[in-house]
Amino acid sequence: MATGGLFWWVGAGVLVVLELFSGTFYMLMIALGFVAAGLAHWSGLGLDSQLAIAALVAAAAVFVLRRSRFGRKKVRKDALRNPDVNLDIGETLSVSGWQDRRARTRYRGALWDVELAPGEPEDARLYEITALRGSCLIVAAKKQPVQA
Repeated sequence: MATGGLFWWVGAGVLVVLELFSGTFYMLMIALGFVAAGLAHWSGLGLDSQLAIAALVAAAAVFVLRRSRFGRKKVRKDALRNPDVNLDIGETLSVSGWQDRRARTRYRGALWDVELAPGEPEDARLYEITALRGSCLIVAAKKQPVQA
């Protein structure tokens, strides 16, 4: 390490560049450990202290990242039921009559196949779209707000 700690600074830079390609923040946390070791070298600490500081800071940063919302795995919603994918989910429609838990109804200016979700009653006046399977709307009885 006679190069003035250049290893730590170049290593941190390389990790930041690699982080730009991965997008996970973990290499950025390790780069923080490299920066801390570079500062330790600058303050005159020996190689063993630099390595220990790099490991401790990187491990602590990774631990904090894992505990934050950025380190958690995102739970992916099923696209059939995800309102971010299908804007019709959550919309309300009326169905005049059911035949074997299936019907055809007019929605957004066109006729749609409608299927009643399992366990839902056929006697509701309004229904809410809960999923979209192809061109078939899966609906559930719309919960009416409680009048005070």
